[in-house]
Amino acid sequence: MPTLTETVTAAWLTELRKQKQWAEHAVTQVPDDKLHATIAPGTNAVSVVMKHLAGSLRSRFTDFLTTDGEKDWRNRDAEFALGNESREEVLVIWNRGWQTAIDAIEALTEADLARTVTIRSQPHTVPEAVTRAIAHCAYHTGQIMLISRILVGNERWNWATIAPGKSEEFRREMGEGFG
Repeated sequence: MPTLTETVTAAWLTELRKQKQWAEHAVTQVPDDKLHATIAPGTNAVSVVMKHLAGSLRSRFTDFLTTDGEKDWRNRDAEFALGNESREEVLVIWNRGWQTAIDAIEALTEADLARTVTIRSQPHTVPEAVTRAIAHCAYHTGQIMLISRILVGNERWNWATIAPGKSEEFRREMGEGFG
């Protein structure tokens, strides 16, 4: 039987991986020439949101238990600068941030869950810090999905969840799968 720590960290990791998967499902549909496009003045491009989220995860989870989550080496403002990186370069940044978070959470022990960490000099319990990061991921995953869908267009969009107007069909299929 899994320990409470194993159960909690598995739940966190499942949610993080789901957010990453949904964002990547959206990003794969965006053509290369629109990866750096904004949908309106003052909004962020998909690439910018990806770089920001990766930077946040890398900062928060590098030396997670021993250093402040806002690292001196992080340049948050640069994350929001519209760049011209290739898709592959953005994905390297993206994957590095996510892997840093996943590795740190996978390494947590029972004793670690009782510890306090700091983010911008503010104390957080480890569960609070991880929950905060997951909420941040979900917020930006939603942005990535919406911006991507706008750029791609509804007529060509491949839904990661139940498509509009397909709820009843989904319920029928689920019922058949369990019957």
